[in-house]
Amino acid sequence: MCGRYLIISTPEAIRQLFGYPELPNFPARYNVAPTQPIPIVRMVEGKRQFALVRWGLIPSWVKDPRAFSLLINARGESVNDKPAFRNAMKRRRCLIPADGFYEWQEAGGKKRPYVVRPKAGGPIAFAGLWECWMGPNGEELETAAIVTTGANRTLGAIHHRMPVVVPPDAFDFWLDCANVDALTAAALLTAPREDFFEAYEISTAVNRVANDGSKLLEPLTAQPVPATPINAQSETSAPARRAKKPKKDERQTSLF
Repeated sequence: MCGRYLIISTPEAIRQLFGYPELPNFPARYNVAPTQPIPIVRMVEGKRQFALVRWGLIPSWVKDPRAFSLLINARGESVNDKPAFRNAMKRRRCLIPADGFYEWQEAGGKKRPYVVRPKAGGPIAFAGLWECWMGPNGEELETAAIVTTGANRTLGAIHHRMPVVVPPDAFDFWLDCANVDALTAAALLTAPREDFFEAYEISTAVNRVANDGSKLLEPLTAQPVPATPINAQSETSAPARRAKKPKKDERQTSLF
């Protein structure tokens, strides 16, 4: 699955890749989480359009969104069969700009976070689906989900799922719901080549949504080895009261 990702390319770099006419300005985001607003690119009247939607798809037939579980991911193998995604796969496919994502590896009862980024740099495009939910009073809420597939061998040791990456030369093929049917578009829902991504372990600071900065991308390093031998460590780390304090020279003024 994909439960966190990052968008750190400049707005101009993203606009240049996706080719939409709008001029949005937004800050780098290092820890994008479900329910937050995310940028998507969709096709409207034959042209690409930038839009902000909520991450966590809500199908149009849902009566009360508050009682509906968030659908942040859509399994590529079943998007044409599941009622929650079937209509969006036919009529509302989109691209989700990103510069990588986070995944957690389960080991020894703990979850170790990794950042996964394209070796050639970003931005890249995740395959996405979007929906428009309309409430009883006419209120509208646009939402989206990231389409996932089975992980390739490079990432399989970390997690068995990963987002689908749409290559730039297939953007229109994925977005053009009027001329490319859902079954044909599903041919894109595969893992990228083995050398597309690189991954490395990072700090658990990413677990907290409020943490959002470039330090989240720093590789996790081993603790420094003590410079003193183990048998001497107790001596150097002993409480100060064990050592004799020199008699204070009353002629000197204290700095504390």
